[in-house]
Amino acid sequence: MNEEPVARARPHLAAPRTDLTDGEWHRLHPATPLLRGGIFMVAIIGFIIANLRERLIDLFIGEENYGGDPIDTIYERGATGWALLIIAGVLLVILVVFYLSWRTHTFRVTGEIVEVRSGLIFRSNRKARLDRVQGVNLTRPLIPRLFGAARLEITVAGQDGNVQLAYLGSKHADDLRRDILHLASGLRQAKQPAAPDAPVDQASAVDGLPAAHSALGDFASARFQEFRAPELDPDAAWPDSVVRILPRRLIGSVVLSGFTVFLLLAGIGLIISVVAGSSGWVLVAVLPGLIGSVGYYFSRITKTLRFSIAGTPDGVRVGYGLLSTSSQTLPPGRIHAIEVSQPILWRRFGWWQISINTAGQASGRSSTAVTGTTLLPVGTLADVEKVLQLALPGFDTDTHRALIENGMLGGRKRDAGVADFYSNAPARAVWLRPFSWWRTGWAVSGSVALIRRGVLSRDLILVPLARMQGVRISQGAIRRRLRLASAALHTVAGPVTASLSVIDVDEALVLFEWMSTGAVRSALADTSHHWSRTTPPTQKATQ
Repeated sequence: MNEEPVARARPHLAAPRTDLTDGEWHRLHPATPLLRGGIFMVAIIGFIIANLRERLIDLFIGEENYGGDPIDTIYERGATGWALLIIAGVLLVILVVFYLSWRTHTFRVTGEIVEVRSGLIFRSNRKARLDRVQGVNLTRPLIPRLFGAARLEITVAGQDGNVQLAYLGSKHADDLRRDILHLASGLRQAKQPAAPDAPVDQASAVDGLPAAHSALGDFASARFQEFRAPELDPDAAWPDSVVRILPRRLIGSVVLSGFTVFLLLAGIGLIISVVAGSSGWVLVAVLPGLIGSVGYYFSRITKTLRFSIAGTPDGVRVGYGLLSTSSQTLPPGRIHAIEVSQPILWRRFGWWQISINTAGQASGRSSTAVTGTTLLPVGTLADVEKVLQLALPGFDTDTHRALIENGMLGGRKRDAGVADFYSNAPARAVWLRPFSWWRTGWAVSGSVALIRRGVLSRDLILVPLARMQGVRISQGAIRRRLRLASAALHTVAGPVTASLSVIDVDEALVLFEWMSTGAVRSALADTSHHWSRTTPPTQKATQ
């Protein structure tokens, strides 16, 4: 028996998971200098020494005394101590630089900001206001994962405003992400009780070797369990909100892409050029690209394996990656536009893709900017409805299922005699859009505007009116002659463009009025910036 939706109330006072939000300055993971470029610095020093090997030997040993092998020559001349002293000095300088870099790289989290200070010679200071947080990204690249470290990035609205905490301990990064999202939501945090003193293991304290061995074993076991653990913590999301992508569907979507079509055309051109006997310059121009395409496919597939979308108390959680993993949390109300699209190669399989615009990605400085604009790489119609439910709180896909399906699949030409919920372009628009005029239309449902367009690539665009920044109606000479106009809903920059190329001029005036008044009304009623004080997405209980 289905019961009424149950609202999950949350208190306005929460205990933080870490002591990193106490407003005091804290330091990052001890391996941070090494992970932020130290490995490359050591490699560069080794490269320089290898290339200047002959000159260094001539400087310190002398060309006349060089016997062919530097180690044997150093040993024979009795300069072993000096060589070890030089190596120790270089290592000491590197360690001192790393230590000072780590000491001067600090951060603090208060109830209003996240602030990072860094730099040994040239100091820098970055701040991110929590009330402008657009998302929190947690990335675990492969090498930092081996050290048990992760990178936390707070994306905020505005140009060049993102703040990175690279690197933190993996567990601390998870907990700090939750605490930052709670603070950004307006949820006050209780003072964390002081932790009791940890008991001292007498056996380990007496015998240092077993203690070190035990610590090393625990570290290796923790890293192994971390690699085995699922990207999405089962306790972090509502189970019925999770959307996962099957690996075979993901691989199929990458293969059936525009890049594959380009490769096929390039391969056909290469074959024709070989048959025609003029393959020299074609091989030079095309063959490297064909070889590089293998890396492209491998990168695309490994980056999006284990892709999952889920609803959490703090917004939509998107996770992906196999060797290097990333997870992005988008708080409610931070998505400015959504595009549901279906390339023509996917039509036979019923696959769709969802892209989004967010203010954090608009700045172009996010480390996950490219992948972060894709909310669903490939999914079915049921997956799309589920993801839209998560991305647009309050937009019930059960109530609006006909409107969504009609926007994705319908159109006056295809579904003659079936009720259409969209205001469509008139038949005279065929002069400007001969193939897609019958699918070009718009609708408004509650606080969401919907735009339908496209034939080769079917597109349905949804814009929360509270996030809309403006509306434009334009009319050129040809459209004026045909009594047509074009319309555009302005949002933050991103891959989604909410525009209609053709619309009846009278309908354009109606659209302008609806969007203008709807945007003001929705903005005044919007409380998504304090999502902890509003009712979270309801979950249906089933007995």
